[in-house]
Amino acid sequence: MALIAVVALPTAGALLVWLVRHRRWAAQLATGIAVLSLVAVAVLPFDRAEGSAGRWWHEVSYPWAPSAHLDFALGVDGISWPLVALTALLTFLCCVHTVANPMHRPGALAAGLLAVQAAVSTVFLADNLVLFFIAFEAVLLPMWAIIYWWGGKGSRHAAAKFAVFTLSGSLLMATGLFLVVFDTGTAGLSDIIAAGGISPELSLAAFALLAIGFAVKAPLWPFHSWLPDAHTAAPTVGSVILAGVLLKLGTYGLIRVAFGTAPDGAAQAAPVLATLASLGIVVAALVCLAQTELKRLIAYSSVGHMGFVVLALATGTLSGMYAALYANIAHGLITGLLFFMVGGIKARTDTGILSQLGGLRIVAPSVAGLLGFGTLASLGLPGLAGFWGEAFTVYATASLGGMWLIAAVVAAVGALLTVAYFLRLLKQVVYGQPAPAVRAIVDTNLRKSELAIWSPLVLLTLLLGLAPWLMLDMFADGIGWGAF
Repeated sequence: MALIAVVALPTAGALLVWLVRHRRWAAQLATGIAVLSLVAVAVLPFDRAEGSAGRWWHEVSYPWAPSAHLDFALGVDGISWPLVALTALLTFLCCVHTVANPMHRPGALAAGLLAVQAAVSTVFLADNLVLFFIAFEAVLLPMWAIIYWWGGKGSRHAAAKFAVFTLSGSLLMATGLFLVVFDTGTAGLSDIIAAGGISPELSLAAFALLAIGFAVKAPLWPFHSWLPDAHTAAPTVGSVILAGVLLKLGTYGLIRVAFGTAPDGAAQAAPVLATLASLGIVVAALVCLAQTELKRLIAYSSVGHMGFVVLALATGTLSGMYAALYANIAHGLITGLLFFMVGGIKARTDTGILSQLGGLRIVAPSVAGLLGFGTLASLGLPGLAGFWGEAFTVYATASLGGMWLIAAVVAAVGALLTVAYFLRLLKQVVYGQPAPAVRAIVDTNLRKSELAIWSPLVLLTLLLGLAPWLMLDMFADGIGWGAF
């Protein structure tokens, strides 16, 4: 029942909150529903069948439209659960932010957040390819609305660009899914994976279609150009959900669907993926070095971080799989934290231009300190969550030798450039004499609501940095039965 509740609670909650969206307490109601959803997710690891023996920890399956290969089939294991938990946590924190920082029509915004959570959770839990596709597409409308209606300058253009890129990628993905279902005669994801995937003759074509579709959402360079505009225009909660949740649809799709259903094609296309990923890491870092706007810089950094995930997957090694899964979760926590903090800074100063934000440590030392923590975690400082995924990506790539050494070196250079642009960010924003916009800050301390939102992400970033085996043991369940 908990597995169904993970999807049903935010779905019913989104409808209920939408109906009462004009009430003052609508956002509070959404927050309460998000708490219940988080509890439902938290209990899933308990009383579970081990993945290596029973495949899924928990699973449910109900016929829906058998003639269309559509069943309401859900399953959860050590690969999908961390992503569902991350989604539930960030949605809850975004609802709290909506209550603490009321925007125009906060009830409708909170309903949109729950709708995104419901669709994304279904994607991560779907054990049916048709259900997977329906949920994947269902994310588009509420996310488009969040950017369009609650975004800032350029929100209409950014929302349209987001929709066009997403739909274009989805057309290719749908074609690839059709090939898989047509060839295997079933839409059962775990069944296809357990059987070894699609036939070798169609594997490369199916993988190419699926990979491009997921690369748009990931976003993998050069399919990334929608992301900076969407992040810059989106409200704070929109940016958090985009970075922490929606990008994971692309990487999860690559891990579980593309690599899982077309392993032969994945092996053939691995050098191309590795080339794009390693180039994307460096290109994103160089763009970040030239960025003058805080939010766009954090947005472009996501392109580089997701490049590490894809590069790790392309190696096809066990260490690469662990690195990709770990980097995926770490990015969601750290970049979610950074966008919350960037939103707080912009709300205080009414600007995101780096040259107008100097001297933050003098005027608002607590904000400056946490911004420093977030950037150090994002650049991969040992002891914080961002280190393990990216370090072992380089290790996994280099261990293959040959031409893969070039990709490893390029990725390592990109990591060094990441250090450079984040240190540049800290120098411009945190140090120096307070700029006029920063001097105007009245509230120099963190409000209780901000501390309540930021603290869980800070603590988890520390915990996963100091105790990486917690996640690795969980990933082993999914990897153990070949569910990737």
